[in-house]
Amino acid sequence: MRCLGNPLGRRGFLTVGALGGLGLSMGDLFRLRARADQKHYDFIEAKAESVIHVFLPGGIAHQETFDPKPYSPLEYRGELGTIKTKTGDVFSETVPRLAALADKLTVIRSVTHGEAAHERGTHNMFTGYKPSPALVFPSFGSVISHEYGPRNNLPPYVAVPSAANEYAGTGYLSSSYGPFALGADPANNGFRVQDLNLPAGVDMARFERRRSALEAVNAHFQSKQNADAINAMDTFYQRAYSLISSEKAREAFNIDAEDAALRDRYGRNTAGQRLLMARRLVEAGVRFVSVTYGGWDMHTQISAGMRRDMPALDQGLSTLIEDLESRGLLSKTLILVSSEFGRTPKINNEAGRDHWPKVFSVMMAGGGIKGGLVYGSSDATATEPEFAPVTPEDLATTMYHLLGIVADKELMAPGDRPIEICDGGNLIKGILA
Repeated sequence: MRCLGNPLGRRGFLTVGALGGLGLSMGDLFRLRARADQKHYDFIEAKAESVIHVFLPGGIAHQETFDPKPYSPLEYRGELGTIKTKTGDVFSETVPRLAALADKLTVIRSVTHGEAAHERGTHNMFTGYKPSPALVFPSFGSVISHEYGPRNNLPPYVAVPSAANEYAGTGYLSSSYGPFALGADPANNGFRVQDLNLPAGVDMARFERRRSALEAVNAHFQSKQNADAINAMDTFYQRAYSLISSEKAREAFNIDAEDAALRDRYGRNTAGQRLLMARRLVEAGVRFVSVTYGGWDMHTQISAGMRRDMPALDQGLSTLIEDLESRGLLSKTLILVSSEFGRTPKINNEAGRDHWPKVFSVMMAGGGIKGGLVYGSSDATATEPEFAPVTPEDLATTMYHLLGIVADKELMAPGDRPIEICDGGNLIKGILA
């Protein structure tokens, strides 16, 4: 369902705030800042309310995960065996639990781009843009933060345990749309999130005065001077208030409150506890959670490396899907599992695989995505797309569509330069539920 234009508009948002008797909320502030003085766009009905982006740095091998080639020569297929999925497809032996849940997954086997360097490939997969020397583009989480703002007194964008890299940031957008980083690993004993309480010496009275001033500015947003004042507000105070104003919000970060048996199901390890934290956060209201896990740049001994590192990820991801579904959250939480690129078709002289951006796989689930689907294909040796190639721009456009964000909407870069959220991507209609 689509409707033209913004049915409320800037005055409408002000009216809603006034009728509430308390002025505009922090979320309204962020939305007004994002939408003021911009042209109208079509609005899309959102299928997903939150995203969990699981990023696997280094470039995970598609051959040893979701796109094995059991009939290719040994130097291409590698040493690992395969397993039949619940839907009759074939995955690598490294993901038996996900194979048993294949009816809930979409695996895209035809993702492709042209960047073989880690930094440039990462930029593609975090922004939906090719790297440019002229402009740094905002990450998915920052765009979502810009468009929707906070919910339930929680930061809209949280990085577990920290921002994956420089391309996970705000780009040309204000730093206020950056990720809130946990600053520690949820798997650690004594885990505690930084910045959940105001530092010693902060004057609470001054804090409340600044908050009141911010709300007063909201009520008179139509003045450019006031808009500039909002942009000049100390980001620390906005974020600190969000985190200390609600016990429920603070409790979202308290992984020790989770049932011990469920923590065991996820796995008492780095992958499992980070993914459990992601579930707690989206359940509480965080819009975009970025989870980073592992090091997949396996130029040597790839079979041993995958056997070592994949079991925890397979356990954690499968439990995440089951847990979200049991809570009624899977249908409105989009899971995206990606890396910067895949690995070379042939095993190298060090029994590993090197960088390969020409074709690789991405896994998705929930949030408006079909289950039981393998979309696209690579050729017989996993060298290049054979059918239905998918670019990072296509992935980004589809993710934004599921969230109700128009991908070709223009945001303002420095110098009042309009830049589309995503330029040139196509909606991958075949994977939509």
